[in-house]
Amino acid sequence: MAITRHGRPPLSADALLASANFALSLIPIRLAHRIQALRNLPYIVVSNPQIGRIYSNYMHSLSTLLPYQERQITNLEEEVQFTEVMADLVQTHANTIPVLARGFLECRKYISPAEVTQFLDDHLRARIGTRLIAEQHIALHLSSQPHSKGKPELIQNASPTHVGVIDTALRPAEVVRHCETFVSEICELKYGVRPTVIVNGQPTTELAHVPTHLEYILTELLKNAFRATVERGQERDPIEVTIAASPASGDVSVDAIEDQVSPADSSLELGHVPCVTIRIRDCGGGISPEIYPNIWAYSFTTFGEDEALDVSNGNIDALNAISGSGGDMSSLAGLGYGLPLGRAYAEHFGGGIAVQSLWGWGTDVYLNLRGLGRI
Repeated sequence: MAITRHGRPPLSADALLASANFALSLIPIRLAHRIQALRNLPYIVVSNPQIGRIYSNYMHSLSTLLPYQERQITNLEEEVQFTEVMADLVQTHANTIPVLARGFLECRKYISPAEVTQFLDDHLRARIGTRLIAEQHIALHLSSQPHSKGKPELIQNASPTHVGVIDTALRPAEVVRHCETFVSEICELKYGVRPTVIVNGQPTTELAHVPTHLEYILTELLKNAFRATVERGQERDPIEVTIAASPASGDVSVDAIEDQVSPADSSLELGHVPCVTIRIRDCGGGISPEIYPNIWAYSFTTFGEDEALDVSNGNIDALNAISGSGGDMSSLAGLGYGLPLGRAYAEHFGGGIAVQSLWGWGTDVYLNLRGLGRI
């Protein structure tokens, strides 16, 4: 896989330069595609202040990177400067999703739900890949830094199991417990009670994956399970999380980021990628037949219209006010992006989310994760 082909940190100077040039070769192209997609929206939609702000951010980011693309990054001084620019751009786009969400809510009279869903599906999936490329290089930079001149205190995140933002020995059970603690505290703050969570199956299972992606997905799924359980008065019934692992059959093509798999130079061993399924079962009454067909639609929400538009003023459900990966989910409460965005994260590396609801009883959610192989 291309984002891991530079090896485990700390990287040599040559490997770090190669990582920077790899990011530089892809990110401006991906930004240009997003700009073109925004330009293809109806003019009245792009004229919306929220969506216009996102368009301006992308134009600024592209114009910032284009001078670098005219030449290769050939020394560590240029690499440091480039990485600082990348970090600034990542921060600039941190709130892209909530800003787009508000913009499309304000423009809902001028664009159909089907058009919004198609645009957001493409945009948010592309954004996941672009951020991953940028954050991978930044993480490799911070955990390598050959320019630190022998000062180990400057090296950050030098975990033996991490390759950039990828944890090659990630335990989903530990992530479940971490997310459970977070959601439980907010649940108790709002309702005064918190359901218990039982983790069973194969809790020692490990796979290579991006921890922040899994944290966002599990936080969203547990939040839904907690809320349904408590509001139905079933807080004494535990939420059951079952983890099951099995080897994937055949090769796994992970092409979410510009055809990353390259047998010639990849250190990823295909054919040995574990497949992990996490089932989250609650007794929260299930999903009503009227709501069920809309659970994957962007901007579908159980909030009232006035509440959804007023999230910036704090008029939100406390249990929904949960930040996610990259710090840009905290203001998405009530905007109906949680579940479809979680599915986008899961599908990015070939996984997925399936929901089975027994109306009047409860819901089973199956999260399928495809590991990134032996890196």
